[in-house]
Amino acid sequence: MKEKIYAMKPSPPLKTLLYFDAAMRLNSFSLAADELNVTPGAVGQQIRNLEQWLGVSLFTRQIRQVQPTPDGQAYWARIQPALAQIIDASHGLRDRLNNHVWLSMPPSLAAKWFARRMAGFLEHHPEVSLHLSSSVTLTDFSSERVDLAIRHFDGHAPELEVELLHRDDARVYCSPAYIAQFGLRAPDDLRKTTLLHNTLHPHWSEWLRRFAGIGDEEGRAISGIHFDQSLMAIEAARRNQGVVITSEWLTQEEVASGVLVEPFAQRLPLPKGYYLVQPRHSILRPTVQALKAWLIELANEAAD
Repeated sequence: MKEKIYAMKPSPPLKTLLYFDAAMRLNSFSLAADELNVTPGAVGQQIRNLEQWLGVSLFTRQIRQVQPTPDGQAYWARIQPALAQIIDASHGLRDRLNNHVWLSMPPSLAAKWFARRMAGFLEHHPEVSLHLSSSVTLTDFSSERVDLAIRHFDGHAPELEVELLHRDDARVYCSPAYIAQFGLRAPDDLRKTTLLHNTLHPHWSEWLRRFAGIGDEEGRAISGIHFDQSLMAIEAARRNQGVVITSEWLTQEEVASGVLVEPFAQRLPLPKGYYLVQPRHSILRPTVQALKAWLIELANEAAD
């Protein structure tokens, strides 16, 4: 019996797929050119080569604008997961013996919680070179050099492997001197204070409604200062500038030293928390596994 021989189908020009993927992800030939370190014309040429091979148009071209066609959208949906697997496998093999680890987290968490703890990890793993980045935007594992990230969100991300580190709630803090200055005894005393707002915990209105009987309109009339980062709001509270609402994880040092205290016992439960995330089904290098295990252990110790 003769063995059947199957002819391999001709492959599309593989280089063109990388250009096509970049253009689709970034929704721009110019941005794709920046990422690939080529000219926009080179991106356009590679995509035309792919269109010629496929026999279909992947983009409609207008003056200073390109839009993916339905065929382009459907084709990218089919090939993008495979390209991501190729990139992930290639990085995994290349970095198998790499001792570098890339970790990302929100700036306030990096400054207020992680900075004074990271030396503990390096003491146990001196062979590791740790790279810490902080950003208020969500990490894009497909385009950024990140192994692990800590996100403050609801934990719903089907494309990620998610591990809860800390279930968050919103707590009110101020300095002991501020309590004495304004005679804070009950939540409705906040009417005469300055409220320190921050974008990570924008929960003053809900806290005031639930615990102080202060409606939205009255709450907006209370003096306030708005910050785009929690660490700035916490620092303002330290300096007797007002009352901040934020996370326990971001105030541990101030509370331990007595610089900040909770004037009220009421705490607002939140649907969000701090989660350790990585791409689903990704294979972690030993150094990354060590960092992940250490972060989980650290979080568990804090919960005890």
